[in-house]
Amino acid sequence: MVDEQALLERALDTGFANAALIDTGDITFVPTFRPLCQENLCGKYGVNYACPPDCGTVEEMRAQVLHWPRALVMQTMWDIDDPLDEQQTKPAKGEHNRLTRQLIDWAGAPGLMIGASGCSLCSPCSITKGKPCRFPELRYSCMSAYCIFVKELAERCAMDYDCGPGVVAFFSMYCFGGGQ
Repeated sequence: MVDEQALLERALDTGFANAALIDTGDITFVPTFRPLCQENLCGKYGVNYACPPDCGTVEEMRAQVLHWPRALVMQTMWDIDDPLDEQQTKPAKGEHNRLTRQLIDWAGAPGLMIGASGCSLCSPCSITKGKPCRFPELRYSCMSAYCIFVKELAERCAMDYDCGPGVVAFFSMYCFGGGQ
């Protein structure tokens, strides 16, 4: 069983700017967000097991989250002039996801990681070679693949979504089995 207070404290000690605990039933899912993935702004649509269309349907993704009653929402903030500049955002997202995995490993409890971007454990993803995922137990999808309304989630967790000019916030979640 996860000690929620210790998890929250550890998240902040690990380097997250903010962290908050919520019930997964309080998360808003917006299925109409899924077509945004098809625009492929991240370049992972159809070439990553953790991204649409290969990650699962909107309903399957929602069920994965709701399987776990609790979630820790984590936020990092980065000095980035242009949020569309991948040379700036990619390393920041990578570090954010590394911190998320580090925290989940520390917790040592089963759960679900939802990242700040699609899985980047392998480059390229083995789907591009027609091979199975090499790390299915570590693979993670992003908030967008789950159709999570991140702006509302941030507000619910008392976190800024829009941090102003020159600052970009990234979010991730660790969904788990409940607190003490």
